[in-house]
Amino acid sequence: MTNIQVVATESDILKCRSAIQALRPSLTDDLYLEAVEKTLEDNRQIIFIEENGNAAAVAVFETGYNLFRGKYIYIDDLSTLPGNRGKGYAGKLVDWILDYAKKEGCTQVHLDSGVSAARTDAHRLYLNKRFQITSMHFVVNV
Repeated sequence: MTNIQVVATESDILKCRSAIQALRPSLTDDLYLEAVEKTLEDNRQIIFIEENGNAAAVAVFETGYNLFRGKYIYIDDLSTLPGNRGKGYAGKLVDWILDYAKKEGCTQVHLDSGVSAARTDAHRLYLNKRFQITSMHFVVNV
């Protein structure tokens, strides 16, 4: 049985480093701990599945409220180490978040995903979990 854990300690944060860096390679070792601590201070949580003493897969998400969505969860990051892909870990993390959202009275769960051939498996997972493509995301660097 796969045990999903909620990050609660610095040791947990460090267990998640490789899985987070697999998705966010610009988050180098010297930046990692401070960046994760800041994101946790900003109403986010991290959950992970541990294998051999480290996170094999990780999800970072926030709970929020706005006029358009009401109470919602936004998944910032969902990452599985390359050697652990195909084991269903990402799907289990998404299922945990969906259950958590229901318990917390959220009306929706959101995420954005980059568009490239490398993201095909991720998109298949999201569609299989009944996520819908509802908008385009725009950004401008300032």
